[in-house]
Amino acid sequence: MRIIHVDNHQQRKYGHTRVSWALKLYTGLVRAGHNVLAFSDRDVAAFEAPLRIRELGRKKTNLRLLQTVEAFEPDLVVIGHCDLIDNETFATIRQRHPDIVIAACNNDPLFVPTNAANIAKRCEIADAMFVSTGVDDLQIFKGKRASLWHMPNPVDPAVETADASALAADDPRLQTDLLFCSKSHQYTERGQLVSELREHLPADFRFHTPGMFDQPTLWGRDYEHKLAASKMGLNLNRQEGYQWYSSARIAQMAGNGLLVFTHAAARFDDFMPEETLVYFDGKDSLEARLLEFHHDDDKRRHWAARCRDFFHREINNTLYAQYIVESAMHLPYSHNYVWIK
Repeated sequence: MRIIHVDNHQQRKYGHTRVSWALKLYTGLVRAGHNVLAFSDRDVAAFEAPLRIRELGRKKTNLRLLQTVEAFEPDLVVIGHCDLIDNETFATIRQRHPDIVIAACNNDPLFVPTNAANIAKRCEIADAMFVSTGVDDLQIFKGKRASLWHMPNPVDPAVETADASALAADDPRLQTDLLFCSKSHQYTERGQLVSELREHLPADFRFHTPGMFDQPTLWGRDYEHKLAASKMGLNLNRQEGYQWYSSARIAQMAGNGLLVFTHAAARFDDFMPEETLVYFDGKDSLEARLLEFHHDDDKRRHWAARCRDFFHREINNTLYAQYIVESAMHLPYSHNYVWIK
């Protein structure tokens, strides 16, 4: 199948890239056997704009996408967080090429008002909308053009290559007992929980929090090295309680063999096997479970290994990409995707 993937492909990062679900989707589409052309709206805008001022290149970027569709003749256009592309452009694509299917993907939380508005806007023009929140919480967008689908946070076997579960606690390569990376402070009170943990965990418990408490944020290879050197990971979202919603860090940590602690309110136990993710419902239960696995390294390694294996086998980016294609195109499913209930 011929696919144009419109998103931020980070071409101007020059290697200092974030771990990106958009790039995972692109490589997953390629691995699934599709002919995929990447269209990076932010980069095209900067290339085309006077003085490289990105916003000045908006109009030209929309025209370039229309030109690209004409030349490439895709069967499917997959759009991500491409805010520089207007709905009117997708309407023009539909008018000129009525057989092209448009699938929109959004990996940000519903509790951020601007993101909910972006999802609603894309639901007006897309045939299918895929969101990293469960379908139960997507009903607020029902009634627009797009059908509504959940998409998980996938691992990429070429990105999540480390395996901390294979290392014993006393291995010198493990420099961190618990890792939590964050830079977002809006719409959240999770910083209070992190502060309380720092106060109550034992003095020799190596709890590292890059991006918080005046510590620098980690990107690119620095972040990957930190993941590989950590025993356990804390999957704190800015807000909890949305069905199956998580930051993309859940796949980054699980895929690299960290034991992942996540809030029970997201209900990941709907499709995750037992003895994989560790669930908590507040500070006290989180602290107790952290110390339990900290003092039982065989148990930590067993759970983390099971979780890593499950993510790599059942929530990898090839399956994830093919699920998006099959759902958007109304094709029979080629796999028993675990998140379909």
